[in-house]
This record gives sequence, C-alpha cells and structure tokens, in this order.
Amino acid sequence: MLPEVEVWLRERTSAAADWPVGDLLAAKRRGGATTTISVVLPARNEAETVGEIVSAIRRDLQDAVPLVDELIVVDSRSTDGTAERAVRAGAKVFTQDEILPALGPMDGKGDVLWKSLAVTTGDLLVFVDADLREFSTSFVTGLLGPLLADPAVAYVKGCYDRPLREAQGAGGRVTELVARPMLNLHWPLLAGFVQPLAGEYAGRRAALERVPFTTGYGVELGLLIDLLDQEGLGALAQVDIGRRVHSHQPTDALGVMAGQIMHTAWSRLDRQCKIVPLHVPAAELTQFRRGEAGHVPAVRDVSVGERPPMLTIPEYAASRPPAGGRGPR
Repeated sequence: MLPEVEVWLRERTSAAADWPVGDLLAAKRRGGATTTISVVLPARNEAETVGEIVSAIRRDLQDAVPLVDELIVVDSRSTDGTAERAVRAGAKVFTQDEILPALGPMDGKGDVLWKSLAVTTGDLLVFVDADLREFSTSFVTGLLGPLLADPAVAYVKGCYDRPLREAQGAGGRVTELVARPMLNLHWPLLAGFVQPLAGEYAGRRAALERVPFTTGYGVELGLLIDLLDQEGLGALAQVDIGRRVHSHQPTDALGVMAGQIMHTAWSRLDRQCKIVPLHVPAAELTQFRRGEAGHVPAVRDVSVGERPPMLTIPEYAASRPPAGGRGPR
C-alpha cells in the first residue's frame, strides 16, 4: 500500500457512531448559514423494502430532528408498486423517464442517480440503495458526518460487513474479483476503500455535478475514479456503517455487472492516457478483514511472471524431433 494511502486510512476513515445527530445539526447551521441536505433512493421493483427505509429516514431525520431537507425516490420503471409504497411512506417520487425527457431514455442505475441531481436542491446529497434490509438511519448520519465537519471533504463512501443471506460467507463478489484488483492495478491511491462499489455514499453537489455518471453498474467505480482525478485523495473519505444486508444477484447478473465495471474502468484508462506501453500497473492488492479496531488492511503482492513460448527454449527445442521424424529414444 502506498504511504499516502496509509495516511489517508488513518485520517479519512471514521465510524457512523463518531457522528451524533446533535453535532451534525450544529454543523449544518454553522456560521448562521444552513446547509441543505437531500437523500436519494434509486429504486426499481423494491416495493418490499423501500417503504421501511423511507419511513425510518422521515421519522428519525425529518420529524424528530430537522436534518434532512428532501427525501426523494427516483423510480426506475418499477412494475411492483414501488412508487406507491414510497409515496405512502412520505417520500417525494419521480419516475426516471419524466426527468429531462428531451434527452431521451437510457437504462441503468447510474442514469437514475444522474437524473436525481436535476430534481433535488440539496447542497449535500446522500444516496442509499432501496433494497436494504435491517436499515438504520445511522447510514445517512454517518455519511453526512465528514461532509458537515470538514469543508475540504467532497465525497464519502460507506463501508461495511456484507453477509450473504442465502449461504455462509460474505457478499461483495464483484468487488473482490473485479473492482478491487482493477483499482489496485491502475489507481492504487484508491486501494484504501473497503467497499469501492458501495451503494451508500454522499457528496457535495458542487463536486457531483462536475463529473460524468456511467449509466450502468459501473457508476460507483466511475465516480470514485473521476472524483479522485477532480478533487484529490484528501477530499475523499469513508465511514464504517457496520452491517449491510440486501438481496443478492445471481451469477449471470454478476457477470453483466462485472462487464460494465470493466468497461467503465477501460474508458477511464483511455481518458487518462494510461493505455500505453509506458504505463506499468501497480502490483499490490489491498484487501480488508474485520479486526478489533475496525477494518484492517492486508496487502498482497499480485505481480506475475511470464514464461516465454516453450519452443524458444533451446533445451526444449533440442529434445524435439525434427518435423516428420521420431524423437530421441
């Protein structure tokens, strides 16, 4: 791990419990000017869970304390009553295709997130996936903490433990098999992010409106890379929000997700002129395990050697029979 990433991990990683609501309210009103906050839930066929999440945010962060100013659900062509559940729970709902219709329709979560910028007004935006189970509003307050406490922070990612609901083990297969190796290879400054593909994150509008959004599953990776390029590592942070439980994708869907993430990474490599012979990928992979003090990084060398074609090895060539002949006995 790069020395600057080790410093970043110490200085820019916190836990949701570090950010009590009272402190956030005081920070929101600091200096007599009020920072406005929007929470956005992108949703597609999440009628089973979206209402509970909206109700919790409205109860804890709007009715009990005036922390969240806007609670928005952007519905991505749901067919199961997602929008109705969200409205009943207290959210304002927009449909994906009614936002900026002149631009024409596009598919994918990233398009929903991008369009949410056009229907929200908050200075700070918090994004929360709508399929979460065992949701806690500390997800929202934790993500807001670094942004409200330090004006130098522009973007905050959530990190968490992610158990598989259907079997023993941990989720995050695409993270470990695709996204983390990709980041460690080409953007080692991002190696400290425990959950680079987390769907829970927050940012300043002034930063988010200046970067592109990949329309598909690569949106989280693209935002992380582009915001590093735009703002620098010191403007990024992560918050441990504990345990995140949600539905899991079948293997074929994970393949699509992985492909879109790789495509997103390739486009950034091309844009940053890294697809050239002089670019040498980083050879370290940073992974994480849960320790007594939180997530502990473990760095592994993933460099590989390469053997030349066997026929170029003199000893091997000498042992082979001539064309059409028999070899040595």
